[in-house]
Parts: sequence; C-alpha cells; structure tokens
Amino acid sequence: MKDEKNKKVVIIGSGPAGLTAAIYTSRADFDTTLIAGYQPGGQLMITSEIENFPGFPKGIEGPELMDNMRRQAERFGTRIVDVDATGVDFSGTLHKVFTDNETFEANAVIVATGANAMWLNLPSEQRLMGRGVSGCATCDGFFFKDKEIAVIGGGDTALEEALFLTRYASKVTLIHRRDKLRASKIMQDRILSHPKISMLFDSAVEEVLGESKVEGLILRNLKTGQTKNINLQGLFVAIGHKPNTDIFKGWLEMNEQGYLITRNESETNVPGVFVAGDVFDYRYRQAITAAGSGCKAALDAEKYFEMVAEREEMNLVAPR
Repeated sequence: MKDEKNKKVVIIGSGPAGLTAAIYTSRADFDTTLIAGYQPGGQLMITSEIENFPGFPKGIEGPELMDNMRRQAERFGTRIVDVDATGVDFSGTLHKVFTDNETFEANAVIVATGANAMWLNLPSEQRLMGRGVSGCATCDGFFFKDKEIAVIGGGDTALEEALFLTRYASKVTLIHRRDKLRASKIMQDRILSHPKISMLFDSAVEEVLGESKVEGLILRNLKTGQTKNINLQGLFVAIGHKPNTDIFKGWLEMNEQGYLITRNESETNVPGVFVAGDVFDYRYRQAITAAGSGCKAALDAEKYFEMVAEREEMNLVAPR
C-alpha cells in the first residue's frame, strides 16, 4: 500500500491512549488526525501530581504530562483538532468521523474516548478536585499517608478502593446511600472486619468542607433527615464510571455498561476500527495502561494496513 491516501488514520480522544497511538502512527508515516475534543487531555487534566508514570522520578503534573504527549505527537506530524466527534459511519471500508463542521475520512480509526468518573455533582466537590477530592485511589492514595479519608460508594469498586487506601490512611470511612452494600460477600467481609474501616449507611454527602483543601463533610442521614459534620482530609468518589461510547452505539459491540468489546487486544467487530484506553478497560484505568493500549492499537492498525496491501497485491497478480 504505497499510496498515502490509503494510510489515513483518525484517532478519537486525546488522553494517554489517544496521544500514544498518534505518536506511533505518525512515526510510521501515516496521515494521522487526532480529534481531541473541546476539553482535550482526558481525565489527567484534572489530576494534580502523578508519581506512578515511568520516567518522572520527581513526579509530574497531569496537565504537563498531557501537554508533553501532545507536543510529541505534533512533532511527528499529527494534526490535532480541538473539537468533539459527534458521530461516525463505519458502513464502508472508508470510515467517516463527523464533527460539527467537518467530516474526516480514514482507512483506520482508533477509538480512545475514555470513561468519565461519575461524581456527586456538588459545587464544593468540583472546586476541591485535586485538592483532596479524587476518583482514583491507586493514583492518589499515596498523598494521604496518616490522614483520615472517606470513600463514597457501595459496590465492589468502592470497597476495593477503601481496602487499598488502608495502606496509607489512618482511618477510612465508607459512606453508602443504602442500608446495605451491593458488593460481593467476600469484599463485604473484608471491609466489615478491617480495623481501619468504619461504615456509615443511609448517608449522603451534602457538602465538602474546606476552602483550599478538603477539611470535612456535611452528611445527611437519608432516613432521619438529620445532618452532621465529620472531619477528614480526603474524599474518594467511587460510584462508577461512564464510558464515552454513545456515538458508537449501533456500530461497535459494547457490554451492558457501554464499554467497548475487543478481540485480539484492540480489534473491534468492524475491520479497521481499533480501541485503546479506558473506553474498554474498566479494570485498570491507569495512565500507563492506557498509553500501552494506545501503542497496541497503533501497531495493530499498522498490521491491518499491511494485510490490506497484501490482499490488494494478490488481486493485482491473480490470473484472469
């Protein structure tokens, strides 16, 4: 496939997965366009210090890491457009991705639209994001050594976060809206028997207290209506994630939660469409695993081009 017009790649998403894929496809001399969204950079744009991404012994701020990745992709020729993808058409061999003002056509598409953590939607929660409010225990737990913190949620994810945080925190309060947990029994047994973890059932967060950092919560008992204040230094919200897959419904296979289903690492049910990052990975959700899957998707796209080229060559030399 020597014709460059047959080597067009469109990447949807500008987090670690999308930008890593762009670095690889651009270095492979593919005509690469990355649709970054009106709020580019993914979830790391609201992450403060990152200490577990290799290569930065002193850590790095989330926005700085994303800016570095973006400039690296641009260095190799990636065209980045800061608009949202509004729809797709994967019905033909030439795939189409729509935005408000433009249609992009590509021989291969890499979907890296990620998943957003679900929040309590409190103004105080949003204001203190990265200042004691977090949606990722693995990412931020280290910063809460010997501090008292709370985890919101009642499913397996919330309980896993709470257990992980006991490595650092002096006390973890698990807050749940209902009178019983939704998690598996084995996880409940671990939580209820852990000396560092206490439970608050039938409770909802009314307000996150603090000006420049989290200092406490106002809680409301959903049965009695009474409110009370508790003092703590951190809040982890673990009420779920929502994958950004609405525009792919009817085109790409996904599970009941909306996460895309892959085969052979990054391939989808549509030839020439690949997946990377949290849009399919609901287990790890780390910057480094997202970047790794972006690399895989790009290399799989390269193999796809080689396969198509071989088929075209065989058709050209086939006897008539």
